[in-house]
Amino acid sequence: MAIRITTRVALCACVSILPLMAAPAFAQDSAGVAANDGEIIVTARRREESLLNVPIAISAFSGAQLEQGGAIDITDIANSTPNVTLEVSRGTNSTLSAFIRGVGQQDPVAGFEAGVGLYLDDVYLNRPQAAVLDIYDVERIEVLRGPQGTLYGRNTIGGAIKYVTKRISDSPTLSAKATYGSYNQADGVISASVPVGDGTLRFGGALARLSRGGFGDNLTTGQENYNKDVWAGRGTVEVHGSDIFARLSADYTHDKSNTRGGHRLIGTLNAPAIQPLGNIFDSQGALVAPAQDVKSKGASLYLEAKPSDWLTVRSITAYRKDDSSTPIDFDALPAVDVDVPAFYNNRQTSQEVQFLVDKGPLNLLLGAYYLDAKSRTAFDVRLPGTVTALTFGNVLTNTTAIFADGTFDITDQLSISGGARYTWDNRDSNIVRNVYLGSSPLFGGTTAPLVQQTNFRGKATFKKFTPRASISFKPTPDHNIYASYSKGFKGGGFDPRGVGTAAPDTNGNGVRDPNEIYNFLAFQPESVNSYELGYKGQMFDRALTLAVAAFRADYTDIQIPGSVGAVVGGIPTFIGITTNAAKARIQGVEWESTLRARDAFVSGGDLSLNVAVGYLDAKFKRYIDARGIDVSGSRHIQNTPKWTVSETLAYSLPVGDGNLTASGTASYRSFSQQFEIRTPFLDQAGFTLFDANLVYEFGKNGRYSIGVHGRNLANKRYIVSGYNFLRQNPDTGAFILANGQPGFSSTLGNTGVLTAYYGNPRQVFGTIGVKF
Repeated sequence: MAIRITTRVALCACVSILPLMAAPAFAQDSAGVAANDGEIIVTARRREESLLNVPIAISAFSGAQLEQGGAIDITDIANSTPNVTLEVSRGTNSTLSAFIRGVGQQDPVAGFEAGVGLYLDDVYLNRPQAAVLDIYDVERIEVLRGPQGTLYGRNTIGGAIKYVTKRISDSPTLSAKATYGSYNQADGVISASVPVGDGTLRFGGALARLSRGGFGDNLTTGQENYNKDVWAGRGTVEVHGSDIFARLSADYTHDKSNTRGGHRLIGTLNAPAIQPLGNIFDSQGALVAPAQDVKSKGASLYLEAKPSDWLTVRSITAYRKDDSSTPIDFDALPAVDVDVPAFYNNRQTSQEVQFLVDKGPLNLLLGAYYLDAKSRTAFDVRLPGTVTALTFGNVLTNTTAIFADGTFDITDQLSISGGARYTWDNRDSNIVRNVYLGSSPLFGGTTAPLVQQTNFRGKATFKKFTPRASISFKPTPDHNIYASYSKGFKGGGFDPRGVGTAAPDTNGNGVRDPNEIYNFLAFQPESVNSYELGYKGQMFDRALTLAVAAFRADYTDIQIPGSVGAVVGGIPTFIGITTNAAKARIQGVEWESTLRARDAFVSGGDLSLNVAVGYLDAKFKRYIDARGIDVSGSRHIQNTPKWTVSETLAYSLPVGDGNLTASGTASYRSFSQQFEIRTPFLDQAGFTLFDANLVYEFGKNGRYSIGVHGRNLANKRYIVSGYNFLRQNPDTGAFILANGQPGFSSTLGNTGVLTAYYGNPRQVFGTIGVKF
């Protein structure tokens, strides 16, 4: 018999559970593409099914939920998702650094594959540039934790984030939303759709203007720092037939925000003495050319046909392109010490085909995927004395894969799933490293190179079979216990920042031959064996929903990218060094729950508590440094806090002809390191952020809305990324002088680079929306 939980019972349960759970999440009450009797429907396994039935650790956020919470861009969902870190990369406004369960990619240069896959309407984004997606016209966002490969075209070793835009309604729609807030935040979004004739043909589109003044200023150039200046739009044409669906969509984003200047954490190490600025959002870097400019666009064609009631055939064809010019002043000073103007150019074409079989107890997906991607990175490293090191990397990626995943219901209670993937990953890299006096020709220089340090062409092919298996037991329809195993894989490549003349003479013949240079610049694939035990359930007539997962991941050959200051051939410069020096074990627990009390306090009142807790025990089992010594005891996995905790308390009640919702969120992240070695001043201690929202929806079907939103209300200062080129003790991470005594000593440039970038300060903004 269904039990209708009372307000008293819910509140008592809330109080009793609070000590065990400390922050928001589950984020699943309103998520999904459809709902049946309150069930949550997602498409994590490429078919619509209840979240309860999916034997995968997944969090889902609906567009309505994100809108009520005042979410601005995709990084906001990390606050409410266990063991997930999403940050704007250092020195940029729109490059994404993503980590799930300790696996990710911090360095955005070409040549490094992402550990977390980002999908825009089922299209994989191959590079992190222009991947900080603004949230507008979104249907839902799903976060899948753990290796993904048997269900998705591009294999990802750490997890996947699916950004799904809205499909077009069968009736005309028009909606608009305006936002104004602190720092002159002024956003406007308008979307519309219209069916033609009987609704078989439908047109839709959305346009967004997103702007904000700077949190600080560049005291040298006079530009605002940490500002926002974005135009974005999407257009869609859909065909809805009885046995066919087609969707042609295109999107465009232009980000002309100013270059993001960092904050020096130490004074200059030479004259003139310049101390850190008082405002962490102010900067003094003089590098502004080329102007910060990011353009991203893409088009995709999604075709779905049902030749029979048990077979669905899909085709996803896509093309994407993004171009970025990004000047990064590493030293954040007016003088040229470590200045890096950069260009990033990415292109990709992909094709995916899926065959979905739904026949009695069997659900089967068969797929094939092809990706042709080009990533070009070019940047100068301008050092004192007009010495400039040009790094040019052109990486071609050609990937083909076949994959399959099936679920068989042995009984109504017991199901088994299995999947397999075979990947052919081809990498073709062209790396050029020249030293100039003055700027290189790519950035306005006219002189010939002083010396060429690298002129390298490398090719490699990586092949891998990656299986997955799971078993799911449902003692009742409202409870699911599952266990799963999956193998993940990420291809190798060549470090585009590597210096060929720094390659060791391993055979002792007195010269660096092509094989030695190849081996110095190359890094091998990494792989993981992941195990998970989970439970999902709902109780008290769905007043309480719960998802708990315990997992362990054993990683081998982990790719460790890095760069160091050095003197090569008597010329001060920097060297990119990427190795497979590590073996790690990552294990942990995740908890997501929603507790709801209906008719709380007043008739129609809805009180809910969303809680998410993530715990990670991440440890290197082996870490071989440049000295050939195992330093695993002093190395830690970057961007991986031990605890991520979130709690959202919300109350909604009818007011007049509408509904008023108030919510508050506290999200906590424990200590985390920027790099594998401890970096004093730059590593971030544990901190808590507080957000609050008040939204009133009224009129027919909530046609009108008024909201007030506050983010980081305690105005907490916290570091999200940074640069370090100071000499450190290789065992303790302590800063040292060249003679081994404590102190600051630069390894690149003269002034000493220890530069930080911060998360957003307190923001308060109001919104007005209308829907027709």
